[in-house]
Amino acid sequence: MTTAVLLEIQVKPESIEDMKAYLKEILPDTRAYKGCQSIDIYDNLDNTGNFVFYEVWDSRQHYEKYLAWRTETGVVDKLVGMSMGEVSIRYFDRVDA
Repeated sequence: MTTAVLLEIQVKPESIEDMKAYLKEILPDTRAYKGCQSIDIYDNLDNTGNFVFYEVWDSRQHYEKYLAWRTETGVVDKLVGMSMGEVSIRYFDRVDA
């Protein structure tokens, strides 16, 4: 069963363009990572810089392994450094309805 991951961050106004450039740089590796089915980033129309990462993974375990790798390589720290407040990560399984 696939897992949807919603990661939400508020990017500092002065870092929005840097964040977009950095994401373009790192997302090819994310998309190629084992278990990643897709990832898209959305900017909130009513709150510029409020980025939501919509990700689909083979499982939560695949995502958690990926997140550990990104943490070890310093990517998470760099993203957090361009952000304000807490980073929110939520996991969802599809409801058969």
